[in-house]
Amino acid sequence: MPPTVLLAEDDRAIRHALERALSLEGYQVTAVADGVEALAQAHKTPPDVLLLDVMMPGIDGLQVCRVLRAEGDRTPILMLTALVETADRIAGLDAGADDYVVKPFDVEEVFARLRALLRRTSPDPGALADVPKELPAASDRQIEAAGLRMDVQARRAWRGERELELTRTEFELLELLVRNAGIVLDHSTIYDRIWGYDFGPGSKNLAVYVGYLRRKLDEPGAPALIHTVRGVGYVLRED
Repeated sequence: MPPTVLLAEDDRAIRHALERALSLEGYQVTAVADGVEALAQAHKTPPDVLLLDVMMPGIDGLQVCRVLRAEGDRTPILMLTALVETADRIAGLDAGADDYVVKPFDVEEVFARLRALLRRTSPDPGALADVPKELPAASDRQIEAAGLRMDVQARRAWRGERELELTRTEFELLELLVRNAGIVLDHSTIYDRIWGYDFGPGSKNLAVYVGYLRRKLDEPGAPALIHTVRGVGYVLRED
């Protein structure tokens, strides 16, 4: 069965163009024009992935996210946004979105991000075959490093005694850093492991997620855990 996509976009031209492109790519698409229709359709026939425009009349994409997450719906959500400020992107992550694409976008980037989200929710049993030795497969349930503890199977994480509230992407990024504590991971490796695609040096996606994860990890008077290695990538260590 082809993967199902629920597309909500109020701009008719963009909606029709995306619906056609996604259909040609092999997706089964349901396209709606606003957030009210999106929620109704999501409740009626849950899709494999949602593609939501942020700015829609009435109920916008962020509100759709919040409602679905409050109901316990963990369907991956990719946001389409014309808002380019970091604070706006963080608002989307706060609402429960898994990823975003900034308008104007290349449709190939939309395809790549959708494929990455679908791979993470329906992993290929053979997907770990080509994982480099220095990045071990996620097999052991309990992992710890730098005062962090993670239960991979239950998808729960703690710093000391404080449990962290993490989105799917934040959890996977933190798990990658914890499993490789003390090792500097370059941008392309992180993009490949978390998103399955390197979006290039111009992308701010990784920096936004790292910044948001830092906000959830940091504590007053406690050492920072995620460090930037300028021009290379990021490393988890307790200085």
